[in-house]
Amino acid sequence: MSDLLERLRHYIGVLPATFMIVVFMLAPLTIIFVYSFLTPGDYGGVKFEFSTEAYTQLLFQKNLFDEVEFDTSYLTIAFRSIWVATVAVLGSLALGFPAAYYIAQQPESRRNTLLLLITIPFWTNLLIRTYCWILVLRDTGLINNLLIGLGLTDEPITMLYTEGAIALGLVYTYVPFMVLPIYAALERLDKRLIEASRDLYANRWTTLRHVTLPLASPGIVAGAILVFIPALGAFIAPDLLGGGKKLMLGSLVQLQFSAARDWPFGSALTMVIMSVVLICLLLFAVNQRRNEGGFQH
Repeated sequence: MSDLLERLRHYIGVLPATFMIVVFMLAPLTIIFVYSFLTPGDYGGVKFEFSTEAYTQLLFQKNLFDEVEFDTSYLTIAFRSIWVATVAVLGSLALGFPAAYYIAQQPESRRNTLLLLITIPFWTNLLIRTYCWILVLRDTGLINNLLIGLGLTDEPITMLYTEGAIALGLVYTYVPFMVLPIYAALERLDKRLIEASRDLYANRWTTLRHVTLPLASPGIVAGAILVFIPALGAFIAPDLLGGGKKLMLGSLVQLQFSAARDWPFGSALTMVIMSVVLICLLLFAVNQRRNEGGFQH
């Protein structure tokens, strides 16, 4: 009887979490999955007629003669998105690692204050923060006015509506996601290992390369994942800072559910992106488990 009550108490305890997962994660994903195999409606929405056209459309299009031919348009958008997301990861790492290392070296009384400063941008709406970069990067913006005022250039430099502007906006948005996991890894770093490295006459660069970076690698990988995944599907920065000229996957999905009114194709894009991300995460998890197993052995 006591075992039954204990099991019942356990099931009741996990019921709210199970309800949240089913309602807010599994149910929407199921709807998206079903929609991806349906036919687009005439004025948006879907018709409940089975079709794989949405997935075929990813790689093939019909020409003027109604012949199916291979089309690289969406592959180009995918590779552009991967490239920009990778640049965002590298930029976030270049800024985030020194910041995390500096915070980890501070006394505990100052760390919480510095971490609070890292999270302050999240207090402001993302749309407003991204729009502020338009004021900075445009031809009559802060940077161009400064360069012209200093006599470094006679004409404005085109910075807005470029892939560089999109990457900059993504770095600004997601760099805290890189700082926090790296800081968590560096905070647990055994300072005696650094002292031992210096006792063996290793300079700071050698210590960083052979001691600090390997021990901080779990935080770096976690930060890279936390930056890459949302950057791959971002659409606010590409829309505002790219001006619609540099279409990315997130913008493409948003476009299908709004102006194009092709919900099945938008759903198919979502499922493909999610599947690729999940496969990459699964491969990473398997590789990490193998490495841990080899280390323990």
